[in-house]
Amino acid sequence: MDEPRKYSLPRLSHEFYQGDAVVHWTLTTFDRAQGWLNESLHQRFRELLLHAAAREGLLCPIYCLMPDHIHLVWMGLRFDTHQLNGMAFLRTHLEPLLSPKKFQPQPHDHVLSQQERQRNAFANVCFYNLNNPIRAELVAECGEWSFHGAVVQGYPTLHPLQEDFWRIFWQRYEQTKESDAGNRKLPPRG
Repeated sequence: MDEPRKYSLPRLSHEFYQGDAVVHWTLTTFDRAQGWLNESLHQRFRELLLHAAAREGLLCPIYCLMPDHIHLVWMGLRFDTHQLNGMAFLRTHLEPLLSPKKFQPQPHDHVLSQQERQRNAFANVCFYNLNNPIRAELVAECGEWSFHGAVVQGYPTLHPLQEDFWRIFWQRYEQTKESDAGNRKLPPRG
């Protein structure tokens, strides 16, 4: 019998996931397995996301749970933030809730460049995720999908579709981001 192929997705060096890094994460289930997404899981996901954010110093301006994968964007707030640790924590506590389904061994990530982090470009990344259910033809309008939102500490009902979301979000980001969060030396982006 053949051994399962062992491989991993290419990753940037650890420094790219630390400090004030902004990363778009995608967690996909094995064989695109469905049947795990419901309101109870959504609430537990939000709770676990809040714990991961508190542990690692993160804000999550957008997440979108789809029937076979999850998208989320994290923004680092502290010099000691390490998103790879936060993702390991989230996956460890979230995967038992999917049982018997499982996540693929490694989430996909996209570390946003400085240009992609500019406010309008950044909002486009977030809205791309919000519109995922429309592209998948699960709903006709973004507001009809109940499995998306944001996790910003101190604002339990803040949602990206609210008119004042971006004003509140950027204000909270500026209030909570430590001044030395961006003091990291990045190697060349290979």
